[in-house]
Amino acid sequence: MNFELPPITDLRDTALSARLHHLIDRKTKPIGALGRLEALAHRIGLVLRSEQPRLVDPQMVVFAGDHGLTARGVSAYPSDVTWQMVENFLAGGAAVSVLCRQHGVAMTVVDAGVAHDFAPRAGLQIRKVAPGTADCSAQPAMSDAQCEVALRHGQELVRDLPGNALLLGEMGIGNTSSASLLMARLTGESLDVCTGRGTGLDDGALAHKRAVLQEVLVRHPEATSPLAALAAFGGFEIAQMVGAVLQAATENRVILVDGFITTSAVLVAARLQPLVLQRCVFSHQSDEAGHVTLLRHLEARTLLQLGLRLGEGSGAALAWPLLASACAILCEMASFDGAGVSDSDTDAGQSAAC
Repeated sequence: MNFELPPITDLRDTALSARLHHLIDRKTKPIGALGRLEALAHRIGLVLRSEQPRLVDPQMVVFAGDHGLTARGVSAYPSDVTWQMVENFLAGGAAVSVLCRQHGVAMTVVDAGVAHDFAPRAGLQIRKVAPGTADCSAQPAMSDAQCEVALRHGQELVRDLPGNALLLGEMGIGNTSSASLLMARLTGESLDVCTGRGTGLDDGALAHKRAVLQEVLVRHPEATSPLAALAAFGGFEIAQMVGAVLQAATENRVILVDGFITTSAVLVAARLQPLVLQRCVFSHQSDEAGHVTLLRHLEARTLLQLGLRLGEGSGAALAWPLLASACAILCEMASFDGAGVSDSDTDAGQSAAC
């Protein structure tokens, strides 16, 4: 594979970081009183390289693709649900559609590799690599060439979007299997840790899913590098998300990550370019087994823990107002000096003088 990684700058600017900390600490509140909202404001300020960061034209992008592995019975739902849910997204009826509409977030749905032909319309991007990946229990999910095309599609799509914030979403029956395989191979965790119930498998179906995924891991022992693992196990939607994350990171966009599947794409991107993690905000801890361990490998802490396991980008859309609030606090909240309010240091000095 000849995919070239984009250059990504290090955001560890100690001078800007110190200025942001000072600004946050001087707001009219006790130091640390806004808890993790303060750390979030600091992170966004670093990503956007500003002491007055403003989030502009946020973009939710939901990548959709089908998976050949579903023929092995690893999901409780048939593959047709993928294209049916894409139609639901476009009609505005899905959870993520509702939440994006509520919070004023633009939403784009991407056909990265769905086994269905969609009529062109507003809000839909046709970036189909193929009508679904191959069955990775028999062969690699995609060829190196297909994987490279998917990565490029993800990059190009983000490059053409306005704004400075990218919210990640996905849809693809069977994609928790791909995410589990990527996690197992790239972190070394066991499949028992990485594999959950996905769309709601019972105990017997979960045991079957784990057995099938173990077959897949054994079949592809050479797929140890991030790109080789992505080609062997990933979906087209996951590969396009990897490209999107890399591109967003090069442009210093804030990247708001959703649940388990989007986090698996960030895992691949971070194994390729560790600095992408400086731009990532992790929205929520999914109830899907494996997500908490995957977050630990990425040294990531989420904003929310609501028991979600829907995907689609729903958790990212729910967390979005927290990012907007963090920026508003940094940009609009008065300082002790500006408001003429005494802080504890001033009070202590006056007491000593008396």
